[in-house]
Amino acid sequence: MAAAPPTPITKPRNTKKHSLRELKTLGNQLLSSRAHINNLPLLLTYISPNFPPQHVLESLLSLHSFFSPLLPDLPSSSRRPAHNKDNDEPDTDVIYKTWLRSKFDEFVISLIDVAVSPKSEDALKEVVLDTLMEFIRTGNGGRFNSAIYHRFLVHIVQSTESLDFVLELLASKYFKYIDIRYFTYINIGKFAKNLEAKDISDGKTESGDKVGDSDSRESLELSICKIHYIISNIPPLEDPKQDSDYELWGGSGFSVKKGEAKGPSHHLKTEDKDLKSEKHDNDSLSAGNYAKKMKLKFTKAWISFLRLPLPIDVYKEVLSNLHQAVIPHLSNPIMLCDFLTRSYDIGGVVSVMALSGLFILMTKHGLEYPNFYEKLYVLLLPSIFMAKHRAKFFQLLDSCLKSPLLPAYLAAAFAKKLSRLALVVPPSGALVIIALIHNLLRRHPSINCLVHQEDSNDTTDNNSEAESGDNNIESGVGTNIAARKAGTDHFDNEESNPLKSRALGSSLWEIDSLRHHYCPPVSRFVQSLENDLTVRAKTTEVNVEDFSSGSYATIFGEEIRRRVKQVPVAFYKVIPSCLFSEPDLTGWTFKEEEERKGKKSENGILNSPEDKDICCTKRQRVE
Repeated sequence: MAAAPPTPITKPRNTKKHSLRELKTLGNQLLSSRAHINNLPLLLTYISPNFPPQHVLESLLSLHSFFSPLLPDLPSSSRRPAHNKDNDEPDTDVIYKTWLRSKFDEFVISLIDVAVSPKSEDALKEVVLDTLMEFIRTGNGGRFNSAIYHRFLVHIVQSTESLDFVLELLASKYFKYIDIRYFTYINIGKFAKNLEAKDISDGKTESGDKVGDSDSRESLELSICKIHYIISNIPPLEDPKQDSDYELWGGSGFSVKKGEAKGPSHHLKTEDKDLKSEKHDNDSLSAGNYAKKMKLKFTKAWISFLRLPLPIDVYKEVLSNLHQAVIPHLSNPIMLCDFLTRSYDIGGVVSVMALSGLFILMTKHGLEYPNFYEKLYVLLLPSIFMAKHRAKFFQLLDSCLKSPLLPAYLAAAFAKKLSRLALVVPPSGALVIIALIHNLLRRHPSINCLVHQEDSNDTTDNNSEAESGDNNIESGVGTNIAARKAGTDHFDNEESNPLKSRALGSSLWEIDSLRHHYCPPVSRFVQSLENDLTVRAKTTEVNVEDFSSGSYATIFGEEIRRRVKQVPVAFYKVIPSCLFSEPDLTGWTFKEEEERKGKKSENGILNSPEDKDICCTKRQRVE
């Protein structure tokens, strides 16, 4: 008959500080015999950020070696001790294992506290993280313990510290495992829903304490930033059609036996309910089924996250990556239409960044957005040419104006709006505008009248207009003759509605003025519009991407690398004595200081004292 295990004695915590050697001795005793089981609570007290890292590490190594072989045999924390059939007293062995399970739960909680504490060193945090992930791997009867992982993520998200080091370690070392990603998506969906409910409740019960409300808002924003870091650093999903080799962190995938591994009764009660009903014959998932389940969890996690009140920096970063990292992997991308249309209606830089995702939903997923071009027209401001994401915006703008079904008034409004902006934007912006207008004129022959258009009211029968104008004024009928004078542009640049801008009644005179632009690349590029763009066989579209990210630096670099056949050379036989020579300014002469004091010159003599204050004199032009 086997001897009964020793009964653990609950001792008050010893306030005596043990040395590193004593802690090592206590650990060796614990590993050698059950008779020293009461060293376990003593070693647990040293798993705290308040102790030196060497003491914490020594206790951690001993406890990890002690619990690792026992985990598969430990009962669930929620399971009550079983009773013997002969009597009503519980089995002593079950009591012992239940007590060990409670101490293991305390050990896990202490490890999490050390991992998220700002007092802990980075080296110690890395060891603690590896120990926690090892327990997550086998802490559920040899299978993946999602309860410990959930509690660990909860502490990370709710912590008032940034925890950048822990998050970077978690992402770099463990997000490559497919089951870690799966449970991460599940937990992020839960966190986002809880934060959303908390934000709604805080909004309904606003107090007069501004300091408390500010702290609550900062804590919420910090939690959102952590969730964003976690969800954005998970590697992209693989194509379900490809049989990829999935690497699992847990030994048996997602299978969970019924009635087991429900987690601690008051600490670790967060087993996912959906996972409890999943069973597979070979305790594994095929690539297709696995990718399908991942896509559903991925979609739920992102949709829940995007419902949160995102800080502006997180908002911009999400919008900049949404079309590449999120939309292709969603089970139903149309679910993002509310978020993207709401972002597009905000205006400014946020609208520019939301354009990419909205354009994908409209072109690939059948989203209908009636006011799309009106909102896009409003975004054409001088500030957009200095924005950070201007390159992507101009490429999307060119794509949005590519449809041959675009009405003539809309294409003309965009062409005229861009040409007006060319007068005030930097040279790099003028190059982009010329490229966009070149493509518009080639794609939409109906607006080629804008290249050269004269006002028929101003060029015919001017005398009759003047006479009728006098008669109308005398009769009290006011007519806006000034609006019909030669050189008047009928285009309304301040109008936000393209239909009311009267662009078709105007002309692209702004582009003609760019022939004399001070920047040589701009004046040279305008010559591409002199060709007959209606003949599509002889012309090609300009790649806007080549000009969309231009700047003063790129223009300067291109000019330096450009080979010039004829170099302008200034050669003087005599060193010039003045800034301008006589032929440059016919009719004007510029005198030096000595000439103003009375000396003779070739052009005249200054004798009177009144002439001393004159820098230049006008002479009679010789016919």
